[in-house]
Amino acid sequence: MNRNEFVVATAVILFAVFLLGWLTSWLIGRLSRVTRAELGELEDMAQQLHKSEKAREEAILALELREDELRTEMGRLRIERDNTKAQLRESRREIEELREYIDRKLGRH
Repeated sequence: MNRNEFVVATAVILFAVFLLGWLTSWLIGRLSRVTRAELGELEDMAQQLHKSEKAREEAILALELREDELRTEMGRLRIERDNTKAQLRESRREIEELREYIDRKLGRH
């Protein structure tokens, strides 16, 4: 093989490798390309996700507000319960005093 044949063979091999690389690049680009339909679908999914996140945040806020209302109501009911217990104790004490007074007046003592 003389020098000219070697140069031609090397040039052919390099050109073939270049074509193979270009073809591979084109094929990968073609297979991984996102179509307009896929972009539209991705956009719809992004909008649905955004709506879902907003609805979730609103639900959490409503839940926190309701929880605060219930805590306030429960605190008010506890105070009312404690006051009622105190009044009941006072009423029982008064009833006992009245029984003792009636027993003394009727001479049962």
